[in-house]
Amino acid sequence: MSIKVTKAVFGAVMAVGLLTSAAQAGDATAGKKVYNKCKACHTTEEGGKHRVGPNLHGVIGRTAGTAEGFKFSSAMKESGIVWDEAILGEYLTKPRAVVPKTKMAFPGIKKPADLENLMAYLKEVTA
Repeated sequence: MSIKVTKAVFGAVMAVGLLTSAAQAGDATAGKKVYNKCKACHTTEEGGKHRVGPNLHGVIGRTAGTAEGFKFSSAMKESGIVWDEAILGEYLTKPRAVVPKTKMAFPGIKKPADLENLMAYLKEVTA
């Protein structure tokens, strides 16, 4: 293989890798649309009110069941979960699989791209 072809192949491989990484990082703008499924029950702004579900500001890094002023289920309080991106992603995919007997009635985000976008949005607005 010539050096020119090798550089071209390497460049193409790198471009695909960068695109894949970007896709995995999610699109916060698209995630805002996915969040429409959540906003009837949750707020995201600092100091925001609790609704049917707790305010999500600062959720990443917080121990489950500890948002001040919200009445959590015993299952959530006793879960021992500290929300990070991985466990939050699992929870948003299938809440009752992660915390059986959670009060959250939402069935979960089914499309992986929607979940990635939602996570990008949540990281942006709840930090």
